[in-house]
Amino acid sequence: MRFASLGSGSRGNALVVQCGASGVLVDCGFGLAEASARLARLGLTPQALTGILLTHEHGDHASGAIRLARKYALPIWATHGTVAALQAAYSDLPDFNLVDIHQRFRLGDIEIEPFPVPHDAREPVQYVLGDGARRLGVLTDAGCVTAHIGAVLRRCDALVLECNHDLGMLRGGSYPPTLKERISGRFGHLDNAAAASLLASLDQSRLQHVVAAHLSEENNTPELARAALAGALGCALEWVGCADQTAGFGWRQISA
Repeated sequence: MRFASLGSGSRGNALVVQCGASGVLVDCGFGLAEASARLARLGLTPQALTGILLTHEHGDHASGAIRLARKYALPIWATHGTVAALQAAYSDLPDFNLVDIHQRFRLGDIEIEPFPVPHDAREPVQYVLGDGARRLGVLTDAGCVTAHIGAVLRRCDALVLECNHDLGMLRGGSYPPTLKERISGRFGHLDNAAAASLLASLDQSRLQHVVAAHLSEENNTPELARAALAGALGCALEWVGCADQTAGFGWRQISA
C-alpha cells in the first residue's frame, strides 16, 4: 500500500492511494491538464484510477475531480450533501455514487471508512483507507477535532493531517477579520497546535508516516508545522513530511 500527493493547499488538493491493483484519488482541485501532468509525475495516468472520492464541494477539492471523472468515465463517490451542493453550482455533472458516512465500503482492493468532520460545507467527510491490514488516515478541512475523529484515527499506520495555519501568524496577518474568524472557527481549518494535540492523543505505536497538509502559504510555514507535529511525536523534524502546494509529495510506502 502506498500514497502520494499531487498538491495540497488553497490552490488545489489531490491525494492518490494505491492498494494492490486499485488506485483512488481523494479529491482533485486541479484542471485536466494539470491533474494529468501531476499524475504522470507519479508514474500514473487517469485511466489507471479505480475511482475518485470527494471530501466536500469546495472548488480546491472538487472542481478538477468533476472534469476528470467526466473526461475519463471514472466513477466518483461523495455524500448526498456534497452532491446537492455541486448540483447547485455546476451543470452537467457526472453520475455519483453516494457515500453513507456511517457505512464502510470497498473500491476494488481498497477498504474505505468515511467519517464526518466539522467544516463549512454541506456534508463534509474525510476518509481512512486500507487494505485490511494497513490503514491510512486522512484529515484535512476540519475546524476542530471531535471525539469521533479521534476514535476513527486512533490506530493508523500513516496519517495525513491538516496543519493549515499558525494561529499567531493568522491573527497578525493581512486577512480581513471575518476571514480570520472563519478559518480559525469550529467549521474552518485546523491550526498547528490543534493538529499536534490530536496526534498526541492517538496511539502512535504503528505510525510509519506522518505528513502535514493543507498549509496556508501566508499563515504558516513548513518549519512551524513540522515542529508542532514532531513535538507531539517526540521525533526529529525531518521525520515529519510536509505536503507542498506545487510538488505535493512523492510515493510513501506503508509496510505490512
